[in-house]
Amino acid sequence: MGIVIVDGKEVEIGPHERLNGIQAAARAGVEIPHYCWHPGLSVVASCRMCLVEVGTRDPKTGQIVMLPKLVPACNTPAKDGTVLVTNSEKVARARAMVEEDLLLRHPIDCPICDKAGECRLQDYHFKYGQAERRAEIRPFTSRKRDIGDVILFVDRCVMCTRCVRFVREITGTSELMVVNRGSHEEIDVLPELPLNNKLSGNVVDLCPVGALADKDFLYKQRVWYLRRKPSVCALCATGCSIWIEENQDRIHRIKPRENPFVNQWWICNEGRYGYPFVHHPRRLRGVWQRQNERLLQVNWPTAIGRIADMAQNARRPALCLSPFLTNEEAYLACRWFKNAHSASIVSLGPIPYQGEDEHFPGGFVISAEKCPNRLGVESVAHWFEQPPLPFEELLTQVASGQIDTVIVLGGYIKPWITPEQAATLRGASHLIVADLFPSPLSDKADLILGTTAYAEHEGSYVNRRHRLQWLTRAVRPPMGNRSLGSVFWELNGMNGLYQPKSILAELASSIPYFSAAAGEVPEHGVDLRVTQLATQETSSKQFTA
Repeated sequence: MGIVIVDGKEVEIGPHERLNGIQAAARAGVEIPHYCWHPGLSVVASCRMCLVEVGTRDPKTGQIVMLPKLVPACNTPAKDGTVLVTNSEKVARARAMVEEDLLLRHPIDCPICDKAGECRLQDYHFKYGQAERRAEIRPFTSRKRDIGDVILFVDRCVMCTRCVRFVREITGTSELMVVNRGSHEEIDVLPELPLNNKLSGNVVDLCPVGALADKDFLYKQRVWYLRRKPSVCALCATGCSIWIEENQDRIHRIKPRENPFVNQWWICNEGRYGYPFVHHPRRLRGVWQRQNERLLQVNWPTAIGRIADMAQNARRPALCLSPFLTNEEAYLACRWFKNAHSASIVSLGPIPYQGEDEHFPGGFVISAEKCPNRLGVESVAHWFEQPPLPFEELLTQVASGQIDTVIVLGGYIKPWITPEQAATLRGASHLIVADLFPSPLSDKADLILGTTAYAEHEGSYVNRRHRLQWLTRAVRPPMGNRSLGSVFWELNGMNGLYQPKSILAELASSIPYFSAAAGEVPEHGVDLRVTQLATQETSSKQFTA
C-alpha cells in the first residue's frame, strides 16, 4: 500500500493502482483544475492549468525534497512517497497566469454561448483567475465554422486537443486535426473529410469551453433551467448509462453518465439524438376500445376490468412480452397472467436487429440488437413458462385456433410487425395491444393501451453483458398514458402507488438469475453473473470434495 501526501493529507493507493496527481488529489478531496486531461484519453499536459509543486518523501528519514519548478499533475505518477502541494502561492500565481493568457484572445460572448453555466473557463476564472483584467476586452464574437456533425466556434477554443485525441484514439476516424502553429493554431478538418462518425457528439461533452457546439441543442435552452435524471439508454442492448436533461417535462439533451463497466464516458449519436420519439405527436394516448368497427375512448378502470375479463374467460390466452419492458413490468404481467388462467401461455415478442455489432478502437460497442432488455425479459419469461413460446410459434397457434385471446405488451420504438402478422393475430377472438405508436396490430386491436417510454417510467434493464441497471423517471408521460407496471400492479390486487423497487426485491428473491440485484442497485449497476459464477464455483468445490 502506497502513501501519497496531498497538501499535508495522507492518501492510500493500492499496489496495482496507477493514478496521476489529479486523481490522487481528488481522492483526498482536493480539486486540481485542468483543461486538457481526461481519464479516457492520452496525456499531453499542454494546458498547464494543473501545475503543482511536487516532491518526494524519504521512507527512512521522512525528509521531503521538493522539485524546484512546478510540474503538471496530469503527467505526474502518484506513487509511494509522492508529495503534492496544490495550495501554495506559487501554484496560485501560475494558475492565474494561465487563465489570463487563455482570456487574452478569448471572445467575450458568454451571454450567447451554449456552454455558459457549465464552462470551465468561466468557473476557473472566478476561482483561480486574476482579480482584474489587464488586457482589452475584445473580441466580442467568434468565427463560426460547420465542420460536420457539430459547429466549431474557432476563437473560443483553448487548444486542449481533447477532441483531436478522441477521434484518433476512441473512434479511430481522425477527422479533426490541429492546423497552423504558435498563436495561430486552430482545430479544423479537411474539406473532403468532415467530422462524421457515430460517436461524434462526444466531442461536445469533452470540450471544456464553448468551442464545439451541438447542432441539436444550439441556442435551444439555458443549462441552468435543465434538471437531470440518471437513466439507461433504450435504443440498443449495450445499455449505456445516461443523463436525461429536461425542462418542464420536455427532454432537451441526453448526455453520457460515466460507467466503467458499460460505456465508460461515451454514448453513440443514436442514443444521444434518438430521444424525440418520446414527444412525437403520433404517440398512442389514453385507452381506446373498439366497438362495431369504431374506436371509443374509455378510462383506465374500465380497461383494466376488460383485460381481466378477457384473460379469465378465455379458452387459452397468450401474453406476448416485448424486449422493451422493464424487468418489473414483465414479472408483474407474468405473475398476474399465470394466476388468472391455468392454461395461459407466455410468449416472447420479436427482437429488433439492425446490421452487426460495431466495435470502435477505444472499446465502445454499438449493439446490433436494438432493444434494451431482451435478457431480462427472457429470464422472467423462462421462469413462468419453460420454454416461452417463440413469436413465430405464437402466430402459428393463433392461426390454428389453439389460442383465442392475445395480450401484446409492446413499447417498440420503430415499426416491428408486418400487416400479415397483424392479420394472423387478429384471428384471435380477443386482441389487446399496449404500445407506444400505432401499428398494423393496434389498428386491429379490441383494446389499445397507450403506454410509457424509457424516460417516463422507473424500473431496471439487463444489458447484453448481463448488467442490471436502474432507470429513473425523467418526464411525465402523455396525458392518459400509464406505465404497464402500474397497470399490472393494480391487476395483481396490490394497493397504493406502483413501487418498482419492491417488485425488483421480490423478483431477486424469486428468480435465481436476478438474485445479485437484491438490495439497493449501485450507481453503475450490478453484474447478474456474479451469483451464477459463485454458484458454479461452490458446486465445483463440492464435486471435488
